[in-house]
Amino acid sequence: MRITQYLASKLKNFSNLPKEYIERSKKQVYWQTPRETNYLPRTVERKRFRYTTNRPWTGQFRQQNMPATMRRKVLIEPVEDWSFFRGDRIEVLVGKDKGKQGIVTQVIAERNWVIVEGLNWHYRRVGADKDFPGIIIKSEAPLHVLNDIRLVDPSDLQGTEFEWRFTEEGEKVRVSMRSGRIIPIPETNNQTHDYKTPNAYIEREKDTPAAVVGEITFQPKLSTFEMDIMDEMGIKEERTPAKSYWY
Repeated sequence: MRITQYLASKLKNFSNLPKEYIERSKKQVYWQTPRETNYLPRTVERKRFRYTTNRPWTGQFRQQNMPATMRRKVLIEPVEDWSFFRGDRIEVLVGKDKGKQGIVTQVIAERNWVIVEGLNWHYRRVGADKDFPGIIIKSEAPLHVLNDIRLVDPSDLQGTEFEWRFTEEGEKVRVSMRSGRIIPIPETNNQTHDYKTPNAYIEREKDTPAAVVGEITFQPKLSTFEMDIMDEMGIKEERTPAKSYWY
């Protein structure tokens, strides 16, 4: 269970891409000290970004957050336990689609948004210039997870409030407060760019086998790296180290 929680902490629920990749994609470094021994590591980089429906690893996100462009700060209410995932069936509580149900297709946790397939949509003009009027496309607007939607109970397909609980095995699950039934996290949430489900993935020629990845090869020792090399090469230390005094 701890391994599962660790792996979940390394992944973003809205993309299943590693955090290191996402941070590296949106990073904007204005200045940093040379990588020399006589310099302290100092970096001046952008800290505030404007998050929209364009994801941080896309070119549209970089265009919206070009260097030296500052946007008005958007105040976001923090969510302690994120509870909506891709593939969830939800009920809309506001707007023209109030009372309708749909499937979550995208999660934007930085703005507490989700996008629901076929709901809360509007028409948008794209590709217009002076010689071309553009085309009209159907675009789905995001919904706020705290005020605009609620989960659907799988027992009767009706909207319900829920809470997080722990099972006897120690697994953290969502439970409907009306019927007491567990609302499982959909398998769609585990999809990545490489596979639909982990069990369906076929290892390729250049992939490291799962058995090799899970093998424990580290043996904790009190010896240093140099001592390990000497042991591997059969070198014995015959010199006597000089005495040193620490006060």
